[in-house]
Amino acid sequence: MPIPARWRTHTISVEPYLGAGAYGSVYGPPVSVQCRVEDGVRLVRSAGGDEAVSSSTVYCDTDVVIPAESRVTVNGRVTTVLSVSNPSTGRSRLDHLEVALV
Repeated sequence: MPIPARWRTHTISVEPYLGAGAYGSVYGPPVSVQCRVEDGVRLVRSAGGDEAVSSSTVYCDTDVVIPAESRVTVNGRVTTVLSVSNPSTGRSRLDHLEVALV
């Protein structure tokens, strides 16, 4: 189930990470995502297992695809996805993804 619309007060632009190419990271075309963004510093584990400091957390619907290392534009700032977690149970209308940004 989607997060209630009244909580999705932000729109971010996500360029999904597709992998490494000959000239660096390769990204897909940008996609707009309705979500909730909360700024705040916290320690998280990156997709590679390293500890890193996240400056923002994005809360979005569980059907949104945001791979780790994707490029995200939020509030005019371009950032990178450190990790994506899904604490959902599948039984609640508050199920969501948590996306940690650099």
